[in-house]
Amino acid sequence: MEIMVVTSIVIILISFAVPNILRSRVIGMETSALGNLRALNNACQLYLLNMKNYPESLADMSQPKVDPPYIDPELVSGTKQGYSFVYRLAASDHFTVNANPTGFGLLQGRFFFMDESGLVRARKGGSAGADDPVLF
Repeated sequence: MEIMVVTSIVIILISFAVPNILRSRVIGMETSALGNLRALNNACQLYLLNMKNYPESLADMSQPKVDPPYIDPELVSGTKQGYSFVYRLAASDHFTVNANPTGFGLLQGRFFFMDESGLVRARKGGSAGADDPVLF
């Protein structure tokens, strides 16, 4: 009887802890994605200063095309720390980046959008775009 009471208490405590742990993981991945978006914007602006146009792809900002690289190799691959980064060059003076979570269910975070202005926009539950609310 006593073991059942102890087991029940442990199960109740775990049921309170698990959602908080999962939410902490999502917040960590979102924070990382926002930092990577900021790094991408800085890299694109530096590339523009040096090359007189924005890069055509993320690969243009890494070795062997440029030395030293503007961004790290993991970010060049397009996926980093739970997010997929999609870079599009719309015109020589306009680019967009979408950061989409790779998780699903409880581990799915917000979707982010950024353009050359550096403003980050967010949406929950679907791909973010230029019409979504500004996050920062």
